[in-house]
Amino acid sequence: MPDTDTQQAAITVRNLNSHYADRQVLFDINLTVRRREILAVMGQSGSGKTTFFRHLLGLKEPSSGQVELLGRDLTQMARPELFEMRKKIGVAFQNGALFSSLSVQENVELPLREHTQLDDNTIRIMTRMKLEFMRLAEFEKYMPAQLSGGMLKRAGLARAVIMDPQLLFFDEPSAGLDPVTSAELDRLILKLREAMNMTIVIITHELHSAFSVADRIMVLDRGRQLMVGTRDEVRASTDRRIVNMLDRRPADDDFNPDDYFNRLTRTGAKT
Repeated sequence: MPDTDTQQAAITVRNLNSHYADRQVLFDINLTVRRREILAVMGQSGSGKTTFFRHLLGLKEPSSGQVELLGRDLTQMARPELFEMRKKIGVAFQNGALFSSLSVQENVELPLREHTQLDDNTIRIMTRMKLEFMRLAEFEKYMPAQLSGGMLKRAGLARAVIMDPQLLFFDEPSAGLDPVTSAELDRLILKLREAMNMTIVIITHELHSAFSVADRIMVLDRGRQLMVGTRDEVRASTDRRIVNMLDRRPADDDFNPDDYFNRLTRTGAKT
């Protein structure tokens, strides 16, 4: 866990509710992420992870509640303030999200060229440092189509941290990777936290990855927050839904034929 002098909140979510049209997808979410903490957000498909991710990035307005990053309430920010806040945030997307027409070097240096007045030599040095950190320096002239899945993820991560953000959000870091490459990426995430003193939020469905890197784990189910706890606390949970997730047991293992027949009968009676 992070040291006691880093306990100040980097992210605070209060009573977050979210809708798409008339359908509610998040229900009263509350969360505090401490500075230098690594938090993994887990849950099955449809649990609300992606919507929660969008709220943390300020891409979706809450129906009610607050989302604070670095002490600032995103829901109260004007567009220019939100734009400035996003400069303090790094986002690494699931597939790397590199521009196919740009080389690895050009992709990584793009945020510096868009958002700073740094000279070309400084940009080149900073880009080279990040690529060295990601073990991609020798591939800087490669195009995205020439990279493996793991290299694409590392290149996207290099671009996400090129401006030394205080917060890093990583969507499904291990998705589509073999176990060895996934383990290498997990170690890289830990090294990033130590080297850059950043707070990291990972959206993932990979149990091994989450339990390898996270200080705490948040579990969502159908838009509801089941728990936030350490790895040991999550492992010790007796909540059936969390146990099913850890055991990779489908929810329909608890299928009850009588209940199912009764639901069908009630539905039929109404029509």
